[in-house]
Amino acid sequence: MSEDREGHVLVVDDDARLRTLIGRYLARNGFWVTGARDAAHARRLLESLEFDMLVLDVMMPGESGLELTASLRERMAVPILLLTARGEADDRIRGLEAGADDYLAKPFEPRELLLRINAILRRLPREESRPAPPRTLHLGDARYDTGRGELWRGNDLVRLTATEGMLMRVLAAKPHEPVSRAELMADLGDGEAEVQERAVDVQITRLRRKIEADPKAPRYLQTVRGAGYMLAPD
Repeated sequence: MSEDREGHVLVVDDDARLRTLIGRYLARNGFWVTGARDAAHARRLLESLEFDMLVLDVMMPGESGLELTASLRERMAVPILLLTARGEADDRIRGLEAGADDYLAKPFEPRELLLRINAILRRLPREESRPAPPRTLHLGDARYDTGRGELWRGNDLVRLTATEGMLMRVLAAKPHEPVSRAELMADLGDGEAEVQERAVDVQITRLRRKIEADPKAPRYLQTVRGAGYMLAPD
């Protein structure tokens, strides 16, 4: 990736016209852009190229954007933004549960897409901001490196999405202190309050599956009634 570019985005949409419009707009705003017509095409590109962001249409022939998201989350943490023609909150939550970092309902303004992409990319840890030596929080069999924004279990790196990584950094900055949903919602960005609150809960549930021995009885990522969530390392 060239240093004067913001990142490489893969746009997956069966609508060739929309795919081209998105690509041209993002290119004018400093991104490398590659297009794919469906999930199968996207998979082939992902085998040979590295991307900083995926923009996926939910409703595609064959494998849907939701199915592709859930499958990719099993092996990679690249940020994913879903495009959907549906505006219902339940559909958006399904996307977040599948592992997406954000969603955008069609029709949308290209400027809003750009803002959301930039917001997601800002959540990623920056090399220059990593302190040395890093501080480590121990969470049972897992450990969280606050300097690198990395979650480890033994010698295995646990993949975190950009949103999960952002939430971990916020919670890890205040160990043993409750962090309100409102504060976490503010870090997630703009959106309907009800949807954003549910989105926080969905992401917390996903994090617990990666941290806790028993996610239904959390020991380290606790719910503090009336106050929000709290990271309680050993």
